[in-house]
Amino acid sequence: MTMLGMPAVTQRTSRLLDGGLLAFTSGHHFALSGENDVSALAAAASAPLSVILQVTKRCDFDCSFCSETMQMKDPSLDQLATTATNLTGVHRVFLSGGEPLLRRDLLDVVDVFEDFIIGLPTNATRGMDLAPKLGGKIEFANIGFDGPREIFRRVRGDYEKVLAGVYAFKDAGIPISFSAVVLRSTLHGLPYLVQIADVLGAGKVKLILPLRKGNALDLPEHEFITVEEATGHFDRLAELRTTHDWSPAVRMTPWTDATEGHMIVIEPNGNANAWPVYDKPDLWLSLGNIREEPISELWKRYPFKENHFAKYLGTSILTRNRAAG
Repeated sequence: MTMLGMPAVTQRTSRLLDGGLLAFTSGHHFALSGENDVSALAAAASAPLSVILQVTKRCDFDCSFCSETMQMKDPSLDQLATTATNLTGVHRVFLSGGEPLLRRDLLDVVDVFEDFIIGLPTNATRGMDLAPKLGGKIEFANIGFDGPREIFRRVRGDYEKVLAGVYAFKDAGIPISFSAVVLRSTLHGLPYLVQIADVLGAGKVKLILPLRKGNALDLPEHEFITVEEATGHFDRLAELRTTHDWSPAVRMTPWTDATEGHMIVIEPNGNANAWPVYDKPDLWLSLGNIREEPISELWKRYPFKENHFAKYLGTSILTRNRAAG
């Protein structure tokens, strides 16, 4: 135990992928290794770097900015096993939701995907129950955390319950990252968020602008900031990070032509979609069904290959990385 009564979590070092062309870092993101070219890597790839797999649509929060509000039956373990086989070639799988910790068989789900780098996006409300059992099974937990208590309670939910879950993941030796949706009314809390992440030893703080879907359709228009505003706030946050020597990597994703469609999201029914695609009413572009075809076939018809690689390698978004990342 450390002097603060918290466990010393061993920081995972960068590891090389694809014969040394890429690295997966201790900041929980991909990076170019050497002088490799993003366009060339995307053109040569037969599969995406990362996919988001919704293992449930259920959630115990009702966040004001949530885009995923449509309900759907959870996939079975057999269906997920088929998915895992058809995802061969992908490096990282986010076992996402909804809230994945609501699945009673989550440990079995994790075991199905043991051959992948597993990221677990979660609100951590059930962290005290499940984190001790997830130690050593997942690469990191990406916890929704929007700032100090007042902001958090207003836009997300129970601050104390989530904070207890954060400590549970740390106690289990699981590296953590934070993810926050940036609204105009939460901008003032961003420095405090990065400071909290620094104190808690988070590897990364991921900032995302909201998209007009689901609950976010009811957000007042003034809550949506422009890309120019986002860039200005990010630059000031980066200055504060340097001034105060905060360690987490900080990344912000603005919605521009360079980030359109960069994510591949697989719904519980197996449908795979490029997201967000701005000219689609629901922001989805259907690619096919992962239970019926391998990812290599879906990748062939995916029109945002370079955007995908550029975003996940940090060349199309705003980034400040860890010194050792």
